[in-house]
Amino acid sequence: MIRKRRRSTVALYLAGDLLASLAAFLAAWYVRFHLEVPPLTKGMPDLRHYLWLLPLVLVLWPVVFYFHGLYQSRRDRSRVDEALLILFAVAFATLLVSGIQAWYRPVAGGAGSPTFTFSRAFMMLFVALDVVLLITSRTAIREVLRRRRLAGHNLQRILVVGAGELGMEITYKILAHRALGFEVVGFLDDDGSKAGRSFYDVPVLGTLKDVEEVIVRERVDQVYVALPPEAHRKMVHLMESVSRHCVDVKLVPDVLQYATLTATLEDLDGLPVINLSQVPLRGWNSLVKRAMDVVIAAAALVVMLPLLPLVAWLIWREDRGPIFYRQERMGLDGKPFMMLKLRSMRVDAESTSGPVWATRDDPRRTGFGGFLRRWSLDELPQVWNVLRGDMSIVGPRPERPAFVQEFKHKIPDYMLRHRVKSGITGWAQVHGWRGNTSIKKRIQYDLYYIQNWSILLDFKILWMTMRSGLWHNAY
Repeated sequence: MIRKRRRSTVALYLAGDLLASLAAFLAAWYVRFHLEVPPLTKGMPDLRHYLWLLPLVLVLWPVVFYFHGLYQSRRDRSRVDEALLILFAVAFATLLVSGIQAWYRPVAGGAGSPTFTFSRAFMMLFVALDVVLLITSRTAIREVLRRRRLAGHNLQRILVVGAGELGMEITYKILAHRALGFEVVGFLDDDGSKAGRSFYDVPVLGTLKDVEEVIVRERVDQVYVALPPEAHRKMVHLMESVSRHCVDVKLVPDVLQYATLTATLEDLDGLPVINLSQVPLRGWNSLVKRAMDVVIAAAALVVMLPLLPLVAWLIWREDRGPIFYRQERMGLDGKPFMMLKLRSMRVDAESTSGPVWATRDDPRRTGFGGFLRRWSLDELPQVWNVLRGDMSIVGPRPERPAFVQEFKHKIPDYMLRHRVKSGITGWAQVHGWRGNTSIKKRIQYDLYYIQNWSILLDFKILWMTMRSGLWHNAY
């Protein structure tokens, strides 16, 4: 049943992708050669040569999309994620087509005629229109499916194993996103005091030994295992029971209790060693991220330079103090560096208090400093730290050494966030965990970023920062 529903959804997306690409191809032809955008210089080409490309596009595009994960059934994928995947997939497929064109050049006329060359303007128009129409098509399909799910159709029935803090948190998250099409049918828990009770209007249906009976009776599609680490033995028996049924099983780890980052197997002269703190940002990944940092930081610096004299004068005019503020922060591998900011507080702001958190409507702020902090403009000089290699554009926000010394003794695995470069913006910040907010939550988001890093995730964070992350409540 689950596979049948997935195949139907994939078929719907595939049909939408093919129609969108076909429409983009025909629209690009019309705009380029009938509306003449840009103006033609070599006359109208033969449509037959371009129609040769169409079957190639309609076959190659779904293959590339498949290997980019665009036909995987993921209800939790955001529109930003999907848009970025589409952009990268179309760009990659276009490169493949360009490579094929380099090997095959049809003859423009009869024998002895020059070979035909495809219009670059046409290809650029096609790619642009294709990305727009694909995103539009998939957005429309998602909206139709969302409305059906809200109406109670095609729901995924979820059983949560564990009615503790972790089980409550994942249930709350699922119920807060009903449009994803998830329905929590109940909990299982061995705590006798929870038998017969309900949490978030979701009943406790029994104990862990009842799992097979409940899966069958409640027609469960997915089982979320949210047990504490000390329940390892119970989890082994549970997985054995669940494996007898065609359901998806998902483990909900407690990020701050389970070890660490991605585990990898290494070899030490024939002896296998498990590395519990491997991160994706190594080798080529590190090179790609550094290249992205340099390009974006250099572009931002060019944009900032014309405005800097005015901003500097407004800061100086208020109290005749320095324009920039240098503050020691802890970065990659726990090494300190001096982070650069536009000064937003009085010169003597911490002369009596020492290092303290900024607060809402902080009285130490200057008037113009409040504006800078409200729009995060005081952080912009950190592009210089990025160019120097102290920071990255995206990563966990760096903390002051005094706070690091405090947090590393209070919060498990706090220092794991220093396995990557600090960032101007990050996964925690675009989700609202910035300034004087929960450190524990911030660490959870930081560790998620480190574990799941990809260039697409960085672009998603940049998009979320530009869309809604610049404004905050002046902390």
